[in-house]
Parts: sequence; C-alpha cells; structure tokens
Amino acid sequence: MGHFKIYQQCSADVTVISNLFIDEYMKDANDAQLKIYLYLLRMMSAGLFTSVSDIADKFNHTERDVLRALKYWEKNRLLSLEYDTAGALIGIQLLEASHKSSDNAVTLAPLVALSEKPEAPAPKDDYSKPAYTLDQLKEFKNNEETAQIIFVAEQYIGKPLSPSEIKTILFFTDKLNFSEDLIDYLIQYCVGKGKKDFRYIEKVAIGWAQEGITTPKQAAKAAAKYDKAVYEIMKELGKSGTPTKAEAAFALKWANEYGFTQDIILEACRRTVMATDKHRFEYADSILKSWKKKQVHHKSDIQNLDEAYARSRNAAVKTGPAPAARAFNQFPQRSYDFDALEKEILSN
Repeated sequence: MGHFKIYQQCSADVTVISNLFIDEYMKDANDAQLKIYLYLLRMMSAGLFTSVSDIADKFNHTERDVLRALKYWEKNRLLSLEYDTAGALIGIQLLEASHKSSDNAVTLAPLVALSEKPEAPAPKDDYSKPAYTLDQLKEFKNNEETAQIIFVAEQYIGKPLSPSEIKTILFFTDKLNFSEDLIDYLIQYCVGKGKKDFRYIEKVAIGWAQEGITTPKQAAKAAAKYDKAVYEIMKELGKSGTPTKAEAAFALKWANEYGFTQDIILEACRRTVMATDKHRFEYADSILKSWKKKQVHHKSDIQNLDEAYARSRNAAVKTGPAPAARAFNQFPQRSYDFDALEKEILSN
C-alpha cells in the first residue's frame, strides 16, 4: 500500500504533545505512565484542576499507581512535583521535553490537597527493606492488583509464597517503585536462570533500581548486554556453565572499575589461557590490573607495551653478564612474567 497523509478537520480544543516526547520518552513508558502524562497535558491545556484520587478514578488505578507514575516522570525530568510544608502534593510543573532547562517550563494548575500524605522519597542509595507490619502485609495481599502480582509470582516459583517473600514483593512496589510488568519480568528472568531464591531475586531488583531501570524493555536490554559480555569471557577462559557470583564480579570489575572494553578483556583472557589452567579469573585480573596501571586504552597500546618489553629484554641480553652466565636465557621471552604472577596469586 502507498504512503498516506494524516490531517485533521479542525484544530480547536486540542492538546499539544512534544515530538521529542513521542520520539524519545514514549517508547520506554508503560500504559499507566503514558495515560497519566497525557491526561496531565490535557488538564493543563484546559486550565482545569485535578487530584491524585481523581486521576486514579479516571483510569481505574490505585492512588499508589498514580504517584508511582508521577515519580517516574519526575525522575525522567519531564515534570516537577511541588509539596507544601506538610508534605502534601499541591502542584505539578510540566517541564520541557529537552529537560535542559526549566526556564521555559509550563505549570499545571495546583492539585487539590491529598487526603493522605505521600511518603518522602528515599535517598538514592538507600535500598534497605523496611520492616513491614502485619497490617501492611495484609493490606498488600488483599489489594486486587497486588494480589495478581503474588499469584503470577507463585506460578513462576511453583509454590505459595511465604510471608517473607510477599514482603519482598511489597518492597519492590513500595520502595523500588517497580511496576507490575517489571516485577513480572524480574521473576521470570531470575527463574529462567534457575534462581528461585528470593534473596537472589531481591539482589537483582536492587541492581536494576541502582541502574535506573524502570521498564521490562530496559531490563531485557541490560540483561542481554550483561549475559553476552560475561559468557564471552567465560568461553574465552575455557569455562562452561553459569558463571558464579565471584566470576561475574570479576567480569563486571574489568568493565566498570578498570574501564576496559570487551576486546581488551578478551585479549587478557587469551593470554591467561596460554599461561595457566588454574585460577584463571585471578590471573586475568592481574594482567588487566597491570595494563590499567600502564594506561592501556586500546589494543594498540598492548602491542606497544609488548614491543617495549621485548626491546628492554634484548638490551639486557646485550649488556648483561658473560655468555656462560646467560646460557639459560637463550629462548624466546614472553611479554609478561606469568610464573611470577601465578605465585603472587597463589600466595594471596
């Protein structure tokens, strides 16, 4: 079929949406977040008042869902939430989609005071699980939407959830602000890796929260990138199966702390395999630590180090002791003293 043009009969009574929002923000938002943001634009353009409870009734969401969506857009710097001295939400400021400056921001009419004071946002680095009361747990279990999350989790895990496990799911929604879709994907992802222990699931969830992951799409992208990189390293080191926690920690350290690209990490792994069949992760770590100290950023830097090492060895041979004393040095030299590295690793 051919291309077609989209046009409208008249332009009266319209709500304007930024093209940047459509191009860059819409694809990562879930259904509730999109509905609520568009509704805020509608109310602002008409100069109408609204409230969290009104929005919840409009879209058949809970007030917690509405607040979670508002905080999502605030985190993405598309709006700013305004509170009074008592901590009640009184207004929303919609920001330019470019989020470079709030000077040109437009302001939504103040919201009516909430009947319930919202919880103050937790510090960014505070991911500790609160000590939920039995009443909170009961309320969570009896909520229609969260009961569905528990039901889905039990299907994945294959057994009824314990009170402690239900509290963990409450933690995901209450503290980490995970949507139902993201929790569904989280549990499915962990179970798919053979991990049904909720302590493991909780650690993955906190890791996603720290990375700013808010949608299943973002989680899938991060998981695929992590899995591919770690399994490439495992394969290069002659390892099979699922990486242990310590092995994955090494792989993440080399990329995140040392700042090496995957090609440099794999080169260190190849050299490790040629040198030893024991303690290979520790061995590779010693090589990469040495390269970090010598400011290696590209594979060409490694070649330069090898050439410089070879020149220094040749110079030492030419200016060293008499030939008899050098009799045991007449063999090709390696770029790194792997024997010394292995002794150092084994001694730690």
